[in-house]
This record gives sequence, C-alpha cells and structure tokens, in this order.
Amino acid sequence: MDEEINTNQMNCELNGCLFFSTTKVARALGKLADEAFFKTGLSPSHAVLLYMINLKGKIQQKDVGELFHLTPSTITRLIDKLERRGYVKKQSEGKNVCLLSTPEGQSQQGEIVDAWNLLHKNYQDILTEEELLQLLEINKKLLEKLTNKSE
Repeated sequence: MDEEINTNQMNCELNGCLFFSTTKVARALGKLADEAFFKTGLSPSHAVLLYMINLKGKIQQKDVGELFHLTPSTITRLIDKLERRGYVKKQSEGKNVCLLSTPEGQSQQGEIVDAWNLLHKNYQDILTEEELLQLLEINKKLLEKLTNKSE
C-alpha cells in the first residue's frame, strides 16, 4: 500500500512539473515527427534545416544556430550529413561560412513539405487551431524569457 501511495505521489509531482511534462510531450512529438519524415530519408532536424536552406538559397551557418537554438557542434553534424548527401555545400565568405542548397537538395523540397504537412495534420487531430496557437504563443514566451534569463 505504501509503495502504491509513493508511486502515485511521484507521478503527480512529475506531471505537475513543467520540465518533465514538456520533456514527455517533446519525446512523443519527436516520435510523430520521425514517422512523418521517414519517407524523406532524413531526420526531422535535417529535413527542416534543408527546407530553410532551400527557401533562402543561401544562409550563414551562424544564423542556423540562432534560428534553431542549437550548439555549433550540433549544427556542424547536421550540415555535414546534408553535405555528404550532396544536398548542401559550404562556401567561405571571409570569416563566415554560408550554406547553399544544391539541385539535389532542392529536389527534396516537395517531399519535405509533404512530411511537414503530414506532421501538422497528425497533431491537428489532437489540438484545435486555437489550442495550437495558444501553445505556440506560450512556448515562444517561455523561450524568450528563459533565453534572456540565461544571458
């Protein structure tokens, strides 16, 4: 009986904790994204990065870090894989490195958009449009406040 009470108390405390709650949601959404992007042959992170490079045609590597809130080493790993596949190429411009999409990378855009739309549809079945907009707004506020707090 005591073990059951302790387990219930622990679950209650974890579910009431923003960190643990959002981590669980992030894992579930990650699984949903992996399934949606599987057909592209790219992870969701690789696909979204390629999508952004394709849209802009050219983007500075440092801007990718700011856009995705990733460390330089993580960005390097993402870019290296896309470069090995022939989807992007690096171009030095003084001290900066720019990323350019290749024709092969551009040819992936349709599949990436399809995967993106599938992912969106999958969570549209869970949240209403209003709930989604509220959640995005709350996430934006949290990120802004947490990012400013750590600086």
